[in-house]
Amino acid sequence: MPKEYLTIREVAGPLILVEKVTDVKYGELVELEFPDGSIGRGNVLEITREAALIQSFEETRGLNLTQTRVRFAGKSLELPVSRDILGRVFDGLGKPIDGGPEIIPDKRLDIHGSPINPYARDYPTDFIQTGISAIDGLNPLVRGQKLPIFSGAGLPHPRIAAQIARQAQVLGKEEEFAVVFAAMGITFEEADYFITEFRRTAAIERAVLFINLADDPAVERISTPRMALTAAEYLAFDLDMHVLVILTDMTYYCEALREVSAARKEVPGRRGYPGYLYTDLATNYERAGRIKGKKGSVTQIPILSMPEDDKTHPIPDLTGYITEGQIMLSRDIHRKGIYPPIDILPSLSRLKEKGIGEGKTREDHSGLSNQLFAAYARGREAKELAVILGEAALSDVDKQFAKFTDEFEDRFIRQGELDNRSIEQTLELGWELISKLPRAELKRVRDEHVEKYMTKYLKEKEEAKEKEEVASG
Repeated sequence: MPKEYLTIREVAGPLILVEKVTDVKYGELVELEFPDGSIGRGNVLEITREAALIQSFEETRGLNLTQTRVRFAGKSLELPVSRDILGRVFDGLGKPIDGGPEIIPDKRLDIHGSPINPYARDYPTDFIQTGISAIDGLNPLVRGQKLPIFSGAGLPHPRIAAQIARQAQVLGKEEEFAVVFAAMGITFEEADYFITEFRRTAAIERAVLFINLADDPAVERISTPRMALTAAEYLAFDLDMHVLVILTDMTYYCEALREVSAARKEVPGRRGYPGYLYTDLATNYERAGRIKGKKGSVTQIPILSMPEDDKTHPIPDLTGYITEGQIMLSRDIHRKGIYPPIDILPSLSRLKEKGIGEGKTREDHSGLSNQLFAAYARGREAKELAVILGEAALSDVDKQFAKFTDEFEDRFIRQGELDNRSIEQTLELGWELISKLPRAELKRVRDEHVEKYMTKYLKEKEEAKEKEEVASG
């Protein structure tokens, strides 16, 4: 029987200080019984010899200090799990909100998990196809990787998140694949959009959704990604599934941390965020990976909106240190009406070479990817030069690269929200685009790959040129 206390001394925001407590542990789950008989929950944030600081998951405004009962459960916050969580929608504390029944659990898991022993980690390998050419072709997602998307206010990262969640798949072997989607601090309209998108495309059948709304308590927002990652670890390491975890928006999560930190009167770090922000983010991001001897894997795509589009802001800055690359969204490309507005030049997937090549995607993938990147970078430079000196100052070759850049953005980066391109379609489109550049300038692709994949486009180019000459002649 849990001990019951009526010794609340102080309430500050979501924090409650309870005196004269004994045998209480850090992170322990707490039950709060309010004078009207309603029950709330919280967890222990800090312990001294005689007092415990509790973080409430519910609103504390108007809480009666002398009549609210506090009970310590003797365990941490847990998520009940079984295969039945697939296809369900939960709130940030793991309660079903889709009108379905409660989960009958196979087990209950502590949401804080346990760190993966570095020696037990297996290296991330194998390609995950998202169906988006700018990711699959140039900055591929590798199974077991952490690859964040850096966005900005007003950019379409919710649509990109939903598209990746719908389309993502592991190629090759027949293996079970699932998506765990956690949305934090979003509006009701956005929540409705995500749930509708999953149900419309039947992607909900292989997905688990955790939805934390903007008007939910900030403390619930802190537990949401941990709930999602606990579900992912169960599906991956107990049920041998390959799981993609999408966390959006990590900026709202960090702001919830800052709010609670300020209520605790902690000394602030950069821009008011707590000094332990790096450590806290790492406890979430480092739960991705593969474990030796286990078939399943956890791959992460955290999405964050950079305040004022500043990539040196603490949230993207620290995220970049912990994760293996980033996908950058560009406001300039968005203004051109291009979706998805992915800027490939500052984007990077550090594990790219581990997940592509013969037997994974195609043997020409690496060389073609490098060639497309180099050609696009040169074309961007040529266009910038033309703005300063005028187009007449460009050489004929530079003009070809500038034209390539426009066509690359319009045909390779731009694609429909429902356009799910296979890796073969993405690579073929890449060869078609670089076939319009001078052969002497293509220094990053092998001759045998040019012969095998680009010859047909060169023939089409020659035939088009001949027809043009006949027509003009």
